[in-house]
Amino acid sequence: MAFTSFADFIAMGGHAPYVWSAWGVTLFLLLASVWHARLERRQLIKGLKRRDRREQTHQDNAAVAGNAAAGGGHHDT
Repeated sequence: MAFTSFADFIAMGGHAPYVWSAWGVTLFLLLASVWHARLERRQLIKGLKRRDRREQTHQDNAAVAGNAAAGGGHHDT
């Protein structure tokens, strides 16, 4: 379909409300999808870091308890 002017292009042969609302909804959904994916990725990374810190703390506590139980604590007398 060829348009003789920019105004004709915007009017879309009388179908402008349907055409431009469809474009608007499509653009909105694409942007919302990208935003949501980025948000989920950020939350996943945050959760993995939190779990890693928790596991590291647990391992550190187990190592300290293991050294104490084995008499590995160093005491100056």
